[in-house]
Amino acid sequence: MSVETIAKPSTVRKIAPRYRVLLHNDDFNPMEYVVQVLLTTVPSLTQPQAVDIMMEAHTNGIALVITCAQEHAEFYCETLKNKGLTSTIEPDE
Repeated sequence: MSVETIAKPSTVRKIAPRYRVLLHNDDFNPMEYVVQVLLTTVPSLTQPQAVDIMMEAHTNGIALVITCAQEHAEFYCETLKNKGLTSTIEPDE
């Protein structure tokens, strides 16, 4: 009598693609407002991080807010837009 080993098919979990949420500079919103919107939109941000993001967008025209799953990125982007800020998302490569 022989013993056979039955191989289980291996499950490969694909990592969900991540997206970058970008904040674009604008000449309309006060800096304090931008920081406040960032803090209320992205709960994981600290005050210093929000200030750094706002300053980077102000200085360079664009800043990375957060990198996350597509669904979250779309939510953050839409929320920023709904509060009067200019935001886009792009795949994180």
